[in-house]
Amino acid sequence: MKVSQLYVYPVKSLRPTTITEGILTTRGFQYDRHFMLLKVIPAEDGSGTMTLKNMHVPHFPEMALFHTDIEYPETEKDSGKLIITYHPPLSDLGPEFRETNRLEIPLKPNTKSLSLLKVMMHKSPTTGYNMGAEYNDWFSACFGYPVVLAYLGPHSREVLGTLAPGKKEKKTALRTMRESLTNPDRKWERVFPVLIVASAINILLQGGTLVRDGISPQTARSFTPTLIFTAGAAVLYYFYTLCGQNEDRITFADCAPYLVISETSVDNVSARLPDGENMDRTKFRPNIVVSGAEEAFEEDFWSALTLGNGLGRESSKLLLTGNCIRCQSLNVDYETGKMGNGESGTVLKKLMKDRRVDSGAKFSPVFGRYAFLESKGERTSLRVGDEIAVAEKGTKRSIFGEYFSSFFFFFFGELGFFFFLANCGSGC
Repeated sequence: MKVSQLYVYPVKSLRPTTITEGILTTRGFQYDRHFMLLKVIPAEDGSGTMTLKNMHVPHFPEMALFHTDIEYPETEKDSGKLIITYHPPLSDLGPEFRETNRLEIPLKPNTKSLSLLKVMMHKSPTTGYNMGAEYNDWFSACFGYPVVLAYLGPHSREVLGTLAPGKKEKKTALRTMRESLTNPDRKWERVFPVLIVASAINILLQGGTLVRDGISPQTARSFTPTLIFTAGAAVLYYFYTLCGQNEDRITFADCAPYLVISETSVDNVSARLPDGENMDRTKFRPNIVVSGAEEAFEEDFWSALTLGNGLGRESSKLLLTGNCIRCQSLNVDYETGKMGNGESGTVLKKLMKDRRVDSGAKFSPVFGRYAFLESKGERTSLRVGDEIAVAEKGTKRSIFGEYFSSFFFFFFGELGFFFFLANCGSGC
């Protein structure tokens, strides 16, 4: 199999930028979903306050009228450009009369003068920067209602549910402590377990002395600081080992850094449309499109892909951890910015017939797989034409949400997941 197409979505839910080579990072392709749009909702009481609503293409299909392109930086001082082109719907006069508007945005804005804003995506919070009137007013004029353009900057979001590889392979505190003691790249972490063990030994020695000699109020008070220190260090280390070990993070993407689909599966969907109509693969919002799969939807069982090993370059591995659950975004007409009419507006319904294959999301069809990059592949490149091989394959389909392991994580993770399904569910 080979890489047939690569896509970057610099602004969430707008049209993608087609690339021939992309820089892989653990948080997605370079510049992928580093911007997003939010609709301004004025308060109903006329108080002048406002709230911001995240914009996703199934709820705002007019977002499909915005095309994106990237001018990559050529020097260290060059921030590069993100170019947005607005294509209003075709008029009755024909495509030659279609007007376009263009906006240029720095790929890496100077955030010193930008105000911070809180962004909550499917119960996974982060912080962004309000890009200001110069950009907000342009988008607002195109949409016909006020919007805000947010830039992620150095921030990130926690991965929803248990899609992140680290959450599926959660380590015990004892195992993490052992790795901290032996890992040469994590020397500073050795301080915690050493202090805890030393304090515990000290407590045992002092405790034995107190029991032998009898406990007086004065000796008990002298014993208190050691107890407090040891307990505090143990609590800190416990939360570090159990809560801080899952470092997988994402940008403004819904669920994962990458979405992988198969050309063979796209062809299967095209065959469900009338003669002469083909399914637009970009409606599936993929980052990586694979050609050469023998059967449609065989990717349901892919667990890991080895990629980018051509031309003597070191290979990288993508871990495919979950199915992509689909929503109404498949029915959007990209030319009109509205829900499609005719057969092309019923793609979701067509997939409902035989693609509701994930028991964790029984009422939604599946198309494509969410993927995470192994850390050793950071900053390597992937090119169109690179070979891709299935490194690991499961015998059964993965189930969304099957790895929840505690009540706390189950409640908040499941709540965010179902909120996600209700509001988007397709990696928009």
